[in-house]
Amino acid sequence: MKDSSHWKKELGLEPHPEGGWYRRVFESDIRLENGRPAMTSIYYLLEAPDFSALHRLKSDEQWHFYYGRPITLHELDAGGIVETTLGAGSFQHTVKAGTLFGATVERDYALVGCTVTPGFEFSEFEMPVRDELLKKFPNQYEFIVRLSR
Repeated sequence: MKDSSHWKKELGLEPHPEGGWYRRVFESDIRLENGRPAMTSIYYLLEAPDFSALHRLKSDEQWHFYYGRPITLHELDAGGIVETTLGAGSFQHTVKAGTLFGATVERDYALVGCTVTPGFEFSEFEMPVRDELLKKFPNQYEFIVRLSR
């Protein structure tokens, strides 16, 4: 298995604010009325023990597994936590707009792709701080401490 440094260099990945490494690889030429691209996609690499901190988008985001170890998406709402693992046998999952979620990889790393429609803009990216999350979800203390900054 190629190591994560290979992919960082080969794909030109940069640090992502939520954790992990990324690079935008596609932005649709089709524009919505507000000028936003209809779709965007990135490569995203997550190395253990780092994590993708709990965050939410105002668009649907589809995750596609490419290479490495399985990656687990953790979605949180008032009903609790839903976990979806992508890897051999399960290659994609869509996180619906407005869902609070993060991701982990147990060892080594995972290389995935993320497609957002309408296209991703950092102005619509929200990463709540730990104290805010603990007030909203007091029964999820361990989970929030594990996946927040």
